[in-house]
Amino acid sequence: MATMREATKDFLAQRCVAVAGVSRDPNQAANNIYRKLRAEGYTVFALNPNTPTAEGDPCYPDLKSLPRRPDGVVIVTRPEVGEQIVRECAELGIPRVWMHRGMASLGSSVSSEAVAYCREHGISVIPGGCPQMYCSHADTGHRFMRWLLDLTGGLPRQV
Repeated sequence: MATMREATKDFLAQRCVAVAGVSRDPNQAANNIYRKLRAEGYTVFALNPNTPTAEGDPCYPDLKSLPRRPDGVVIVTRPEVGEQIVRECAELGIPRVWMHRGMASLGSSVSSEAVAYCREHGISVIPGGCPQMYCSHADTGHRFMRWLLDLTGGLPRQV
């Protein structure tokens, strides 16, 4: 098992990422993550079967519809949707998944079933936290959230 630091460093070293859960509502966590990764120079694909566009970009219904295979997927959906997405990752050979979990009041995409499925199928999985907490230009709020969650045990030590 990798440490959280090792896993996040590996995930963010990839340059092509899909974000599941991007929506028409620009205030959603998935949209914030999508914009941050795009601003940091990543090739980012938006996933949502319910809208053709998000953030001014095409939005794809599933991973199979993407114009190229991403190196990783950030899941910012309900846990049961995440379970479907990790199965698709295994089918397509996508080796990395990050299941978003913010502060407790913001909900979680983490599913113990999806985490187990990833591990059983050789997918590197980060079950919690937010990519914005680890990006090279993290804002003060996300840096503070990372510190607080790390201090209180809200982030996994080993992934």
